[in-house]
Amino acid sequence: MAKAIHMMVRVLEEARSVAFYSQVFGLSVAQRVDFADFTLIYLSNPEADFEVELTVNKGRTEPYDLGNGYGHLAFVVDNLEAEHTRIAGLGYSPKDIKQMTHEGKPFGRFFFIEDPDGYKIEVLEKGGRFK
Repeated sequence: MAKAIHMMVRVLEEARSVAFYSQVFGLSVAQRVDFADFTLIYLSNPEADFEVELTVNKGRTEPYDLGNGYGHLAFVVDNLEAEHTRIAGLGYSPKDIKQMTHEGKPFGRFFFIEDPDGYKIEVLEKGGRFK
């Protein structure tokens, strides 16, 4: 059976992106691999084996066009309100907390935030299928 191991996003500024993912989601650099034309930075935390891979293409100065195909990355937290408040206190701008229902029953509570390069990230409260 296949196992998901990482998701890659291209970023302009390594330090800015590493700081965001560290401050907001508690991810730290598991490995940094420098190549002639690009650098790969693998971010993880003890909660899961899954990693976020940041790719920094050397010499790139223009923001990436995220297009209309990218959806979002998702993280789950124990206390949605506390995380929303904490992240806002760091100076980032999380969107409002929303409630999803399906067939009249609660399905999930969440908010979105964007990383420094504009990638959307969903933050969900633990419960139901979101473990």
